[in-house]
Amino acid sequence: MSYCVNCGVELNPGAARCPLCGTPAWKPKKDAAPYFPTRPAVIDPAPRRTAALILSSMLASVVVCCGLLNLVFIPDKPWSLYIIGAAVMLFIWFVLPLCLRLPLPLRLSLDVIAVGIYVWLISLSVGGGVWFRGLAMPILGLICVLVFLLSLLLRGGRHSRLTVLSLSIGAAGLLLLGVEYFVNRYAHGVWAPGWSLVTSAVCVALIIPLRVIRRVPALRAEVRRRFNF
Repeated sequence: MSYCVNCGVELNPGAARCPLCGTPAWKPKKDAAPYFPTRPAVIDPAPRRTAALILSSMLASVVVCCGLLNLVFIPDKPWSLYIIGAAVMLFIWFVLPLCLRLPLPLRLSLDVIAVGIYVWLISLSVGGGVWFRGLAMPILGLICVLVFLLSLLLRGGRHSRLTVLSLSIGAAGLLLLGVEYFVNRYAHGVWAPGWSLVTSAVCVALIIPLRVIRRVPALRAEVRRRFNF
């Protein structure tokens, strides 16, 4: 099916001219090159080390500029530590994976350590070394252990989404229990479980039906059909 290039009327396959305006019908040759490319252009990605160098230079320039501004204009308040900590955290999160091929448990553990470094720098700027050692470090250590164990349990990539969701909810419940434990120990010297038991009970209540669905093929098929899961 073709159309007139002048008035847009539909032309018969064998028409030499438009019956309405008389414009010659344009019929491309069979071997003529197409006007538009048939394949999308592909741009080669930048090498990993080049991207790491660019990101490192950007983060380093931000750190240097903020450090100089802090020393010159507001030397009595170390606000640049917040920027330096964020830059270190972003370096560990995004630059190291480009330079080194680390196993997933080690990479996730380094991500948590990066958060710990950031919190430590914040504690230095506000004079909070006591709460960092007594509260922040234990919580960060618990997060690191849970992330490491979760990555070990899920390694291989052959687990269903229901299994991943169940393990993630269980890890969240354990984390909340640990957070309340460390907060109570730091603030009162004794553990008085309260809200963390409620949240952990909710996590257990979510895990049980997920495991049932995972074990019963009919329920699993129904969930996949309804939620594309």
